[in-house]
Amino acid sequence: MVSYNYDGSFDGLLTAVFDSYSRRERIDVLSRGVMLQTNLFSDDAYSVMTDENKAVRVWNALAKKLSKGALGAIATAYLCTDDAGDVVVYRFVCRVIDSEQSIENDFSDADVVQLLKNCRRVRGEAHRLLQFVRFQKAADGTYFAMVEPLYDVLPMAIGHFRDRFSDSRFVIYDRARDYGYYYDGAVAQRMTMKSDRSHMITGQLPEDMMDGEEKLFQQLWRTYFKSVAIQERLNPRKQRNDMPVRYWKYLTEKQL
Repeated sequence: MVSYNYDGSFDGLLTAVFDSYSRRERIDVLSRGVMLQTNLFSDDAYSVMTDENKAVRVWNALAKKLSKGALGAIATAYLCTDDAGDVVVYRFVCRVIDSEQSIENDFSDADVVQLLKNCRRVRGEAHRLLQFVRFQKAADGTYFAMVEPLYDVLPMAIGHFRDRFSDSRFVIYDRARDYGYYYDGAVAQRMTMKSDRSHMITGQLPEDMMDGEEKLFQQLWRTYFKSVAIQERLNPRKQRNDMPVRYWKYLTEKQL
């Protein structure tokens, strides 16, 4: 069993593809950021050193054989951020490189089908993120939101928030992956924050950090949310389907 580990970047994944061809072996297990333990069925994991030049060569080879849509599907499926999903991307890329004809519409191939499924899941989660982000206004005028999406979809969503709040400063932070984006009114930059502050644990700004009217606006939103609900037509199961429970933790209308 051939095991590789890499730094979790997209360039790192493409470098892993390049190295597997250079080493004349096919990867069975692909892991992000940690060394795999040796077991009875595998040798020591090979550590991939991310190389932008190698990554570009692999990407250019794919671009010659795939449509823009298929290239986008690869980049999107990569955001699943799990080891099994990475192996699917790897196998799909190898199939493209090895095939003389385009395979992107070969739905008899299990890896093609699985890659498209993973792509749809990521895009669906990105859409849900746009629906269920709740910003809080801080005393300095910066808007803050905490999220924990199922997949690493902030890179797909940040453009929407940058365009929507083009004249405002904001921070949107993925607590599950411990990074976020800060938009200063001109440029959105990736950043990390210390995790020992109360708002980094609860996702709620403490009163001494809130804008003076933020609590009032939150209460107004909760009141509106309750007033538009028709008690006789409540359907908790449908609500959980339409508004996944994993988002409730940071939704203003779900706070007491």
